Amino acid sequence: MKKISILFIGLLLIPSLFFTSCDRGDDPTDSPIISTPKFTLLKDYMVQSNLDIDQILTNTDGEKFVVGPPASSDLVDGFLSSYYIMDIRNNTDFLTAHVNGAKNVAFTNILTDASNATKPILIICYTGQTACYATALLRMYGYPHTQALKWGMSGWNATFDKWTANCKDLTTADNWTTDATAAGSFSAPAWSSTTTDGAALLKERVEATVAAGFKTASNADVLANPANYYINNFFSDAHYTGFGHVKGAVRVSPLTIDLFDGLDPAKEVVTYCYTGQTSAVITAYLNVVGFNAKSLTFGMNGMSVSNSFWTAGEGVTNHWGFDSKPKDLPTVSN
Repeated sequence: MKKISILFIGLLLIPSLFFTSCDRGDDPTDSPIISTPKFTLLKDYMVQSNLDIDQILTNTDGEKFVVGPPASSDLVDGFLSSYYIMDIRNNTDFLTAHVNGAKNVAFTNILTDASNATKPILIICYTGQTACYATALLRMYGYPHTQALKWGMSGWNATFDKWTANCKDLTTADNWTTDATAAGSFSAPAWSSTTTDGAALLKERVEATVAAGFKTASNADVLANPANYYINNFFSDAHYTGFGHVKGAVRVSPLTIDLFDGLDPAKEVVTYCYTGQTSAVITAYLNVVGFNAKSLTFGMNGMSVSNSFWTAGEGVTNHWGFDSKPKDLPTVSN
């Protein structure tokens, strides 16, 4: 009778052990015991470490992720001397012309090269978009004073302008609307890792995101195939309906790590803003925490530059060719 009782108790315990291993969002490789999903471990660490998305956009010292070029040539030396400057453009373009004091660094080497910095880091690219992606990753990796040069070399000197040619009007009644789309409610993204330490998880995820490179989607493709993506609009509520938005685009606001359940980890999450620079920061963050995320290149400028709400001067200072134009600041070669 004693053996039968023991067997009966064991049979009762088996299903309870099985069900405790099915924690929603957990890794399929985790051992069959109760465990905390990696997303939760990482989220808790990032919140406790002042690394929520708003603190990457603007650090705890009030420094934004992006800084504009100096207003005039006589301010250039003082501006540049305050930074450790990484120019992440290709080597040929760097040798042709770059800002004084810059070092040419491949995007894949930004984390390694950052260890050489004795000043705040300034990242420079062609348009500011890749530099903003790199800035977000460096801020998460332990370099909170990193900033990107707004508009990149395009904003430094008109000779290098890549913005004008990419400012377009691509929207139609078929792909653009003022009707709001409600965000869904989804499980957290999941991934496998051998560590359960928050700091180690963050380091691992940032390094993997750098190795994967800047993930982007083109305006033309997203507008032609919006159903292929989960589209995240990063406008104010007034601009979401005032400018209109890509059909099907949701607006999760405020966009904090605790509200990421409004984004679908099963689809490519495409975020867009006005210039592709803020969306690059958000996209870097989303990839680090486990989403398959892309930034919409050139943002609103690249798909609806002549939008009547915008040309009427409705509260945005990121309109290329209108309030934002390239300067005439000096460069050096070789």
